[in-house]
Amino acid sequence: MLGYLIRRILAAVPVMGVVALFVFLLLRLTPGDPAAILAGDNATPEQLDRIRTSLGLNEPIYIQFYTWIAKLLHGDLGVSLISNKPILEMIGPRLEPSISVALATIVLSILVAVPLGVIAAWKHGTWIDRCVMGLSVLGFSVPVFVIGYVLIQVFAIDLRWVPVQGFKSISAGFGPFFERIILPTCTLSFIYVALIARMTRASMLDVLGEDFVRTARAKGIGETGVLLRHALRNAAVPVITVIGSGFALLISGVVVTESVFNLPGIGRLTVDAVLARDYPVIQAMILLTSGIYVAVNLLIDLAYTLLDPRIRY
Repeated sequence: MLGYLIRRILAAVPVMGVVALFVFLLLRLTPGDPAAILAGDNATPEQLDRIRTSLGLNEPIYIQFYTWIAKLLHGDLGVSLISNKPILEMIGPRLEPSISVALATIVLSILVAVPLGVIAAWKHGTWIDRCVMGLSVLGFSVPVFVIGYVLIQVFAIDLRWVPVQGFKSISAGFGPFFERIILPTCTLSFIYVALIARMTRASMLDVLGEDFVRTARAKGIGETGVLLRHALRNAAVPVITVIGSGFALLISGVVVTESVFNLPGIGRLTVDAVLARDYPVIQAMILLTSGIYVAVNLLIDLAYTLLDPRIRY
């Protein structure tokens, strides 16, 4: 297991290197001048040249890349061109809302979707199966912002059970934290419950027809034991893949949900940086997102080996 983990980590290093090179070249070679954005429309050529010199934009591309990588390896993501703040200070406060919503959404989706998928496969062809698949289609079909506005109207405006928008850190107390995270969590869970339930059902249907399931039933093992201990474990590999990919997507920021519920997450930070052409922030956010995807894929691969020992690097 240790050797497998080391090989997977070493395989991720060149991936992140290629991502870093691509991000650097993509942003530096796109039209637009960061110095002009900072100085404004009325800037003189001397002012623009002074800003380019201070930012190192007059240096050759390879020197700029070397300087950027050297700072990155020392934990320095740079300074925002617009706010003139260190990027780490900008990202730090925005991680908690994004991570909180992502974790809550994935946990709720797993608790609801996996049992629904198992039951739908067990009762294949019955009205239960049709109801679960109907809910899955509904979850895929309705846009996220529509679900969010409906939940706000019902639970925040009509019933006044929870606040409409905003975010409270868990350090302010679990009650305020829960009140502000429950609606965005339920909004995002509609899609992920539909996705995970559908994948669980499909995987379970494939496994339930295998010989080892019939052998387990012939040995007198109860239906619950057959479904959970034998079928679900062998059907879990594609389900784990969907769960991991969904978690990485949530962490990187679901902009629509963050906008609807006024959550100060990293998704909105990325969009604001793109609109302002804030190159250092865009670079940092793309690298952060890529790192999250690589880390999640590594965890998924490790989960594969735990669920199915036959899977190796």
